[in-house]
Amino acid sequence: MTTENITLPNKSFPTTSGEINLSELTTEWLVLYFYPKDSTPGCTTQAVGFSCLKDQFDALGATIIGVSRDSVKAHQNFTEKQALTIDLISDKEEELCKHFDVIKEKNMYGKKVMGIERSTFIYRNGKLVKSYRKVKAAGHAEQVLEDLKTLQNA
Repeated sequence: MTTENITLPNKSFPTTSGEINLSELTTEWLVLYFYPKDSTPGCTTQAVGFSCLKDQFDALGATIIGVSRDSVKAHQNFTEKQALTIDLISDKEEELCKHFDVIKEKNMYGKKVMGIERSTFIYRNGKLVKSYRKVKAAGHAEQVLEDLKTLQNA
């Protein structure tokens, strides 16, 4: 499945619906995805994709949470504007980003910058069972949903 072994940190982070401690979640499945920036085309595609499929993820007992370095206020604006149905974690200090090793050097218009590499992690009862790196936004939520169904039947 996956060669990575990343534990969920036992620490609270601010989200669009209050504080959350990932290690204390009681849902069987957790889909944690990292994205570069609110209200950008790819990130909007991805967030809307997960929001549109939220009912299907819920039916499988899965919680979806997005993570970026944006503020809670930016997340709330993004959520409102796009009618998102998923929680978003504000990781302004990059604690989660560093924990999951998603800060990578990127080339933006010819300049090298450090940014979030789009990545997704699926946990079952707190244990990492699948990870995706260098994700393409379009169709990703559908792919994760299909993989989750396969994992449940494994």
